[in-house]
Amino acid sequence: MPYEIKNVFASLPQMERGVAKVLGGDPKGNNFLYTNGKCVIIRNIENPAIADVYTEHAHQVVVAKYAPSGFYIASGDVTGKLRIWDTTQKEHLLKYEYQPFVGKIKDIAWTEDSKRIAVVGEGRETFGSVFLWDTGSSVGEITGHNKALNSVDIKQTRPYRLATASDDNCVAFFEGPPFRFQHTIGDHSRFVNCVRFSPDGNRFATASADGQIFLYDGKTAEKICSLGGGKAHDGGIYAISWSADSTQLLSASGDKTAKIWDLAANSAVTTFRLGSDTLDQQLGCLWQKDYLLSISLSGYINYLDKNNPDRPLRVVKGHSKSIQCVAVHKSDGRSTIYTGSHDGHINYLDAESGENDTFSGKGHTNQVSSMAVDSSNQLVTCSMDDTVRYTSLTSKAYSPQDSVKLDVQPKCIAVGSGGYAVTVCIGEIVLLKEKKKVFAIDSLDYEPECVAIHPSTGDVAIGGADGNIHLYSIQGNTLKDEGKSLLAKGAVTSLAYSNDGAFLAATDANRVATVFTVADGYAEKDRFYGHHAKVVCVAWSPDNEHFATGGMDMMVFVWTVLDADKRLKMPDTHRLHHVSGLAWLDEHTLATVSHDACVKQWTVSYQ
Repeated sequence: MPYEIKNVFASLPQMERGVAKVLGGDPKGNNFLYTNGKCVIIRNIENPAIADVYTEHAHQVVVAKYAPSGFYIASGDVTGKLRIWDTTQKEHLLKYEYQPFVGKIKDIAWTEDSKRIAVVGEGRETFGSVFLWDTGSSVGEITGHNKALNSVDIKQTRPYRLATASDDNCVAFFEGPPFRFQHTIGDHSRFVNCVRFSPDGNRFATASADGQIFLYDGKTAEKICSLGGGKAHDGGIYAISWSADSTQLLSASGDKTAKIWDLAANSAVTTFRLGSDTLDQQLGCLWQKDYLLSISLSGYINYLDKNNPDRPLRVVKGHSKSIQCVAVHKSDGRSTIYTGSHDGHINYLDAESGENDTFSGKGHTNQVSSMAVDSSNQLVTCSMDDTVRYTSLTSKAYSPQDSVKLDVQPKCIAVGSGGYAVTVCIGEIVLLKEKKKVFAIDSLDYEPECVAIHPSTGDVAIGGADGNIHLYSIQGNTLKDEGKSLLAKGAVTSLAYSNDGAFLAATDANRVATVFTVADGYAEKDRFYGHHAKVVCVAWSPDNEHFATGGMDMMVFVWTVLDADKRLKMPDTHRLHHVSGLAWLDEHTLATVSHDACVKQWTVSYQ
């Protein structure tokens, strides 16, 4: 293959305040599952940098669960579509698709023989369904509630039992198969968020927004006790997960803690305090083999440490919202990928290990639209919060004095030598030098969209919505209009000079990339055709002989400057999501980012 995927650095789970997040555990103990947007993310529990993304849902996916056999995953979306697909092949072939009801699917449970499946959520008339997974034929009725169901579980030993938890503050208990409603349990005073049977089937636990966890007999549903005697947590409880030996239970709460409960002693033996910020509320958890995971409202995945409850063993960070821009920086032979997202979050990750983190301190408060690394090792970013920030890549900390406030919203930034940067804003071009605004042009007869600065001459190219590239030059503290413009095929969407300054590449809304030769007075060298939709980003390879473009058609093309017919087409690089940014790590490694909040690394070879 001329190209292959090298790494997938997956997005975090998509979180919503006050809404539980279900984590799916792999019966073999290797992976765990969660959802973000239209994607189901399968991550290796030992090394979360190893991930796989399933993207075949047409709508937002809410929950995914492994079959006990480990061979299949069932995933459900907001429209009520349930897809059951293969986990053993890379292609994840679809086995069956069902529509058990119309509305959001919130939880899924399998019987231990992987034959029957229960699905619950926010249906119109029905809130749940239980059927044979290979034929779709019903094996019972889920009734007994008058509001949406949040959670379902099935006892993993015979005789089978099924329990559901609902917004009507009740838990319903069923015997089967075929599953028949037995009775309702009304011990909770608020929404019941989670119900889970112990692995040995002897008990089941329920957790609610009232801060209580109740334990019941797995066969008869007789109440055994309330954990901790009264309230188990100071806030609502969103998730519970059993230890493999059925003696302990992990709980996750809006009070920003997770707890391990010892059932024999009926007390919390460990309390994990995960912070003091609203974003530290715990909305999901999973106990798998020796791993204890919890998920914060921020989307961060915490690996809890029993021996040191105040400090997780590791915290998996990343993006949970769409990534808008990317930059790569090399130091000491190691490449770091910087990414900025829709919610103002900047993340950096080691391109080899996938270890990632975020800058400390207070950063942007809105979408990070564009970023570049300057010659003094600073990440220069512009955001919809109307600021340009300079962040040191050595200290990796935001500093309030390194933020420049602009009069209007910036869209794109480029850095040049000598401490210069140019940002294009709505109706305005701003020249910055040494972190200060030194010059602005605001009486433009076109709308500027993107900018590039020549690596050595001080030429500035600005792409306009008028389909022209306008040339300027930096002279001292001013920006001089050279009175010259180059024609593109449509509104210009991105610009980049090659690293040696020989070429300028432009992409436009009419699906074309155009390359100009700088030394020939910006004569048009060639046009490159192939994209099916608007091209939005361009990046030059370090060898200056190739450049990559990414578009709204989910495709990336790698082009050869001297031969427009030699092109490498990479379809579906981020399936169902358009490519929002590109950056080269070396001449054979390309990083792509997208609205799916994932970062992917590709190995490219030229024929």
